[in-house]
Amino acid sequence: MNSANEQVEKITPYGSELSKGEQVEQMFDSIAPAYDFMNRAMTLGIDKIWRKKAVKMVARSTPKRILDVATGTGDLAIALSRAIPEAHITGVDLSEGMIAVGRNKIDKAGLGGRITLEAADCLALPFAEGQFDALTVAYGVRNFADIPAGLREMHRVIRPGGMVCIVELSTPVNPVVKPLYRLYTRGIIPMVGRLISKDTRAYSYLPESIEAVPQREKMLALMEGAGFTATAFRALTFGVCTIYTGVKN
Repeated sequence: MNSANEQVEKITPYGSELSKGEQVEQMFDSIAPAYDFMNRAMTLGIDKIWRKKAVKMVARSTPKRILDVATGTGDLAIALSRAIPEAHITGVDLSEGMIAVGRNKIDKAGLGGRITLEAADCLALPFAEGQFDALTVAYGVRNFADIPAGLREMHRVIRPGGMVCIVELSTPVNPVVKPLYRLYTRGIIPMVGRLISKDTRAYSYLPESIEAVPQREKMLALMEGAGFTATAFRALTFGVCTIYTGVKN
């Protein structure tokens, strides 16, 4: 278990002397202008369906205070706000560039009064214990410099009985789908990413981090180690995306 987690922590966007967190921040600042376009292009728009399924799971518990970790440009925060109008969503991210894009989208959507975005490190969240009814993170866990520490911090800020919902890209296990997926993620995505974002490394880091991040039962074990109970996962679209859920007792 520890070796699997250490493997993804060693994978960094640029391989520089900076910490993984600093490199991730640098990478997302670099690709922020093209991020939303690349997300739609890379997933053929299916990421909207994955997000909608996660929102439905969270909405069942009717949370009033939601923390969206690694909020990026705010897509999940906006979807949560529209689905749960009585909730206030706080989104945090390392990248000021991504937050700037997100704030602009939130203002255009007229949701500025219900969504707050701020820069923060997932390993040291600036919130009180038990402050939130639910916590979400979409496509961000694999970028954590220390996944167990990040999960523990997430557990800390959720109230007892509150839920966590993690959406993460994953490697399919189907022997027919897996080689096609690898060709797409290892070949096509980096090529298109370099053309669109001009960042020669960011979209090579993406498939490497997906392959290395603990998945399915291994991710559940990490969540349980952080204190979550009633953990479960749901594989989507042939296993290229997985939603993990858990509860804080």
